[in-house]
Amino acid sequence: MEPTWSDLDRPPLRAAAVRRALVGPGAWTRLDVVASTGSTNADLIADETAPDGAVLVADHQDAGRGRLGRTWSAPPRSALAVSVLLRPAVPPDRWALLPLVTGLAVLDAVRDLGVEAGLKWPNDVLVTGPGRPGKVCGILAEARGDRVVLGAGVNVSLRADELPVGSATSLALAGAGTSDRDTVLRRYLRALRRRVDAWALGESPLPDYRAVSATLGVAVRAHLPDGTTLEGEAVDVDDDGRLVVRGSGGARTSLAAGDVVHLRRR
Repeated sequence: MEPTWSDLDRPPLRAAAVRRALVGPGAWTRLDVVASTGSTNADLIADETAPDGAVLVADHQDAGRGRLGRTWSAPPRSALAVSVLLRPAVPPDRWALLPLVTGLAVLDAVRDLGVEAGLKWPNDVLVTGPGRPGKVCGILAEARGDRVVLGAGVNVSLRADELPVGSATSLALAGAGTSDRDTVLRRYLRALRRRVDAWALGESPLPDYRAVSATLGVAVRAHLPDGTTLEGEAVDVDDDGRLVVRGSGGARTSLAAGDVVHLRRR
């Protein structure tokens, strides 16, 4: 039988192997790998029987979404499209920190692979090192009822001519120690399990988040959901994960949502 893929540098994920490595007591409860889907987030949200700790990974995702309704796509097997479903036993008013927790987990994995990176508020992972700077991962958290799904799209082996925008990059272009997606997936999901468990026990992710923020101390322009803009210096991330921006008059505004553009470091 002819193989369904021909790019030897981009093999399918080894589902059985990653399942053995990542599913079990103290880890994830279920891990499914599909060849293709529209959106791993949408699939998990629609699965009302999915247990806490279910993971869905796609070799190819053709209708992925980012924050603010943006689309996200990549050539087959060149990226990681992975979503996890949680049924947190903590009050929903604490769930706002989960996107930041997810960003930290991706950052843990990226740095383990030798790539210098930071977090642009709220959770874009930006390569900051000397290889090829740019956005390497976007994260989308979605809640429904007692469930929250955390989705991450990581550019792993995309070549320069495959990047969707000039401000993007991939782990391969940034000089990562490997572009093997199985390895990246394992590192990310292990880091996410540690980070989520610590959050569930009441440990705040904010000290770690502030330490790796690429936004704090930077002059920013925030495009807000109501169509207005706000310019000022990003000075803090508050206890609810909101970005605190100090305007030219000194007034501070806390932003729960918005598209933030970095202008320059003050």
